[in-house]
Formats: sequence, structure tokens, C-alpha cells
Amino acid sequence: MKKIALIMGSSSDADLVRPAEEVLRDFCVPYELHVFSAHRTPQEAAAFAKNAREQGFGVIIAAAGMAAHLAGALAAQTTLPVIGIPLTAKVLQGMDALLSTVMMPPGIPVATVGIDSAKNAALLGIEMLAIEDASLAEKLAHTRKAQAESVKAADQKMQRSDS
Repeated sequence: MKKIALIMGSSSDADLVRPAEEVLRDFCVPYELHVFSAHRTPQEAAAFAKNAREQGFGVIIAAAGMAAHLAGALAAQTTLPVIGIPLTAKVLQGMDALLSTVMMPPGIPVATVGIDSAKNAALLGIEMLAIEDASLAEKLAHTRKAQAESVKAADQKMQRSDS
């Protein structure tokens, strides 16, 4: 199975990235966690992205706040899919990061999830790997079914309490 790279722009982002780690562990998807900065360690970030495919990665997830150039900087150096997680910062509550992540120039796409949505980033990465991995696709289908059953149970409980 291909690995997923979880890259964060700063170690202070670890708590916001943790939900992605939990999802990847739940799905038994191998991953590596790294800290690279688009601005402070650009050569290291570029080298990682350039060599990611040969290192067994199938998807790169990049989490960054404020200027949030990390996902784009990584995407410019690889043809692997890159998923950006814009992170909350104090001044603009993550809107700056969201716009920096989602507004990529033509030819260098970055899939972008919501602000602080590490869990969805991990699920999207798993969906990308599941294109070629039937066992992951089956696990995703099982998870979706369980989610639907949970909503149906909540509806039933609501209907009983309204009566």
C-alpha cells in the first residue's frame, strides 16, 4: 500500500493535524509525519516532494496557516496529488490560509479541504489511494454505511422524543 505524507509547516500545528493521523491509523494506512516550511526550509520541502513517489508515497497532505504556501510549494515539485489543510491563525481565523491554499495557478492543482479539516484531508487521501486499492475502497464503503446508520438512528430517536 502507498503511504501518505502528512506535512505541517510548523510543529505547533501538530494538534490540528492529529485528527488526520487518527483516521489514517483507523484505516491502517501507513503515513509519515514531517515538518517543512515553504519559507524557512524551501529546499528540504522541494526535495521531499520531488522524491516522494520513489519513497512509496501516493498522496501528500500539507497543513499550514497564515500565508499557507506549503501545499502549493510541494505541488509544484511533484505530480502526486497534494491536499491542503488551511489552518486557523489568530488574526484572520484561517481565511488567509484558505485563500492561499485554494487559489493555485493553472497547472499546479491543490485539493483543499475546509479550515482545520484534517480528518477530511485524511479521508480524501484515502479515497485517492482507494482508486487502486480495493480493500481501502471497501473500508470506506463500510465507514459510509456506519455513518448513514448513525444518522438514521438519530432520526429515529428524534421522532420518538417528539411524540
